[in-house]
Amino acid sequence: MSNTEVEPHETGSRVARAPGRVARLIQPRTVPLGGPRGLVVTRTIPDCSLPTVGAWCFLDQGGPEPHLSRLLPHPHIGLQTVSWLLEGAMLHRDTVGSEALIRPGQLNIMTSGRGIAHSEFTPGDEDLRTHLLQLWIALPDAARWQAPHFEQHSELPVVAGEGWRGTVLIGAFAGARSPAAAYSPIVGVELRIEPLATAALPLRADFEHALLAPLGEVEADGVALARGPLLYLGTERESLEVTAGREGATLLLIGGEPLVEGLVMWWNFVGRSHEEIAEAREEWEGRSRRFGPDIPAHGGERIPAPPLPAVRLTPRKRRPELLDA
Repeated sequence: MSNTEVEPHETGSRVARAPGRVARLIQPRTVPLGGPRGLVVTRTIPDCSLPTVGAWCFLDQGGPEPHLSRLLPHPHIGLQTVSWLLEGAMLHRDTVGSEALIRPGQLNIMTSGRGIAHSEFTPGDEDLRTHLLQLWIALPDAARWQAPHFEQHSELPVVAGEGWRGTVLIGAFAGARSPAAAYSPIVGVELRIEPLATAALPLRADFEHALLAPLGEVEADGVALARGPLLYLGTERESLEVTAGREGATLLLIGGEPLVEGLVMWWNFVGRSHEEIAEAREEWEGRSRRFGPDIPAHGGERIPAPPLPAVRLTPRKRRPELLDA
């Protein structure tokens, strides 16, 4: 996944304490990806009031709509990309030699470490109806300089309770743990809530959590949630009751320990300082081996880096006054 904004905004995060119980809707902004025939996505994090949820630092939702993706190779540092499809298919290629077709129910997770580049194409030459969730996880300082690698998981643990069923994408939930590599205390779960059911979901009180509703409508902690916004729930919750409407709902639950490291995010890079970001940009533009060799299928084509802003990049703190319920 690439942040293809022509003038990407500097974002960052530093959290000094757990936020406590919150129930606040984070409104999405619309971002077009991939040119005139590309997918229009809604982005909820980073947000000016909420740069991260745990180590989750980026969340886009695209579709469902016909889409022809031709996202050429682009670089990443300091993060993991998480791709989860509800409908459609996507072909991933990267500079460590991976080539994988992802379909609904399969998890693609790419750990950039010190540097990697990848492309994302829809298979074939025609528009394909697509509904996807694309997320980034910030790697902690101890893990962000590792060698890059890619995983695809076609079999993920499934958990269930009265009125609900969940697929654990990453981390642990309801006694099950995903095989996907995780480098910080984190959780990501796709939840299917039955029509008109009230599901009691187990949570970790030391995690902060947030809920997205890609399909259907629910009520959680007295707040109505439908497609678009992200419901930020804060910490100090051991459970959450979610009630679905007549059509049922598909939800994404994300969470983790509140982040204490200061992040500097710009374009497709997650670092800790302006200098790190500037160096990564220079190396990408200079075709450094840091990001691996060209991907043969693309004949050397790639997405160029946008210019850096005229100001120094610094971590941005979340604004707790904007998160008050």
